[in-house]
Amino acid sequence: MLFNSYLFLLLFLPVALGGYYLLGALRLRWAALWLCGVSFVFYGWWNPRFVVLLAGSILFNYLVSLLVVGWAGRPRRQWWAVAIGIGCNLALLFYYKYFATLLDVLQGWGLGHGKVDDILLPLGISFFTFTQIGYLLDCSAGTVKKPDLLNHTLFVTFFPHLIAGPVLHHKEMMPQFAEPQNYRFKAENLSIGGALFVIGLAKKVLLADSIAPYADAGFAAPGDLDFWGAWAASLSYAMQLYFDFSGYSDMALGLSKMFGIRFPLNFNSPYKAPSIIEYWARWHMTLTRYLTAYLYYPMAMRVSRWRSRRGLPVGTAGSRTAGGFALMIALPTVYTMGLAGIWHGAGLQFLLYGLLHAGYLCVNHAWRILTAGRTAPTRPWARWLWRSTCVLLTLVAVMVAFAFFRAATVPDASALLRGMLGLHGFADIDASLQALHAADALGAWHLAIGRHLQALHLVLLLAIVWLAPNSHQILGRFSPALAKVQEAPQRWLRWRPSIAWLAVTLVLLFLCLTHLHRETRFLYFQF
Repeated sequence: MLFNSYLFLLLFLPVALGGYYLLGALRLRWAALWLCGVSFVFYGWWNPRFVVLLAGSILFNYLVSLLVVGWAGRPRRQWWAVAIGIGCNLALLFYYKYFATLLDVLQGWGLGHGKVDDILLPLGISFFTFTQIGYLLDCSAGTVKKPDLLNHTLFVTFFPHLIAGPVLHHKEMMPQFAEPQNYRFKAENLSIGGALFVIGLAKKVLLADSIAPYADAGFAAPGDLDFWGAWAASLSYAMQLYFDFSGYSDMALGLSKMFGIRFPLNFNSPYKAPSIIEYWARWHMTLTRYLTAYLYYPMAMRVSRWRSRRGLPVGTAGSRTAGGFALMIALPTVYTMGLAGIWHGAGLQFLLYGLLHAGYLCVNHAWRILTAGRTAPTRPWARWLWRSTCVLLTLVAVMVAFAFFRAATVPDASALLRGMLGLHGFADIDASLQALHAADALGAWHLAIGRHLQALHLVLLLAIVWLAPNSHQILGRFSPALAKVQEAPQRWLRWRPSIAWLAVTLVLLFLCLTHLHRETRFLYFQF
């Protein structure tokens, strides 16, 4: 079931909210059971058989959590329980995401024979698997004192985050699910959550889906694109992914707020970032937090302890040496980002995507170390010019990496990058855009708006990305996100409960409803 569908908006959501608050007024556990039930219905709408998989995963991890908490005084047994639990979760993830690809590779090396059947990927398996691995680690750390099957099920299945995140921590969510007031209807929850949901819906339906055909046309035949066409296709995909994932993140936050629950902020204008380090602090923020806590820091701490035992410098002093930088910064970064790339998909192109970002991050860290203490530009215009240049350079680097993220194969990504380098020639911009229109399977509508309007479309989307406040800033002090309050610089863009903002929200909702006939999945559903 899609958030951007008539079925969800006109039937599922009203029924889910109505039952939740009706039962919440009677008994809290009934409301929690209801929310678990509707979440299973939401998840099983695509393929009911995967409900059994999800339920089995939840039950298995709950039983392991009982052992982990019960063996709190026996570290060795507890370690084995956690290790086996995490191993089984990863084995399940590997089977569905990577097993068929591995068999294809082995057959290519002559180590197997016969046809490899495609394995249908359960939606959101990465997200609910990561959530439960984090839960087991929280149990091991003593954060979870008394596992409860209903609470654990609710924590994992709560449908706003089930398919594409955010990746949640037990300590963030369970106190909210235990709060009786969150099961009571409040008009402000519906008002704030509804406004944020509609903003996210508009990003998806009106912005992301409108630019998607250009990106699809470009990546369908990347070898045919010249310099301008390759950059237009790359920028179109960058805009599509931005508004698609930003829209989903807003919708998830808005939906959870409607149920009285607050999610952590997961998307915070990453294309405004002046560096790759800051980009990853703004893009899929909960995944970055998860990878940092469970992959990067443990590896970095092991390296630091290893160097300390040998009397080698650690910390800032150690990172200034070539060997220290390679071991304490580069090694954990490559390890973490390589796995992050593989998490997105089984193809070699995803590994290259992760490793490319690892290289970016290492360069960024080295630059910070080498320029530490140097005076930044003091004049306002010089600061603005320096920051703008950094933002543009960061976006270009991200777009280069997106070639591997979006392309079907490494050769396709390489073909697009050759076009971006001008190796396929330099036609004029009009001819390049016309080629994208001609390749577009939905060309009738796009040819009608004209190739010049495509360029204007991209400029408009860039202006929104760079100049407009994001949803968290628009909501300001009303934002439901578990994050520091940020407010839009322009007062007239700050949301407040008023007739004017209600009218804006209803107009946006109407425009979205008129475009739902072309409903499409969110891009992160495939991960």
